[in-house]
Amino acid sequence: MPKRLPQNGICPVATTISLLNSQWKILIMKELLKKTERYSKLEKNVAGISQKMLTQSLHELENDGLIHREVFPEVPPHVEYSLTELGNSMRPILQSMHNWGVQYLKKHPQKITES
Repeated sequence: MPKRLPQNGICPVATTISLLNSQWKILIMKELLKKTERYSKLEKNVAGISQKMLTQSLHELENDGLIHREVFPEVPPHVEYSLTELGNSMRPILQSMHNWGVQYLKKHPQKITES
């Protein structure tokens, strides 16, 4: 692959990596590809994530424009997270990661990890 950068000097691959710079962000987005979720459901479905990391990752994903946080005026507060149009545009990337992982695990079954 040639080492050409866009005119502004920012590498598109580096940009994508910086937006998805942790396993937690990728796993959160994987869950939100399925459907809109509440915080507690994300905490349950993203195995191994701490409350601190979930909160931090959600905040960063929202600031980057990849997810939307909707607060419902209820007591107790009801908050739901969903992918934005921009976040949903990462679907093919995450699907490719899934497909590659399936093929890898078929060839290396001893490497099975929880996802």
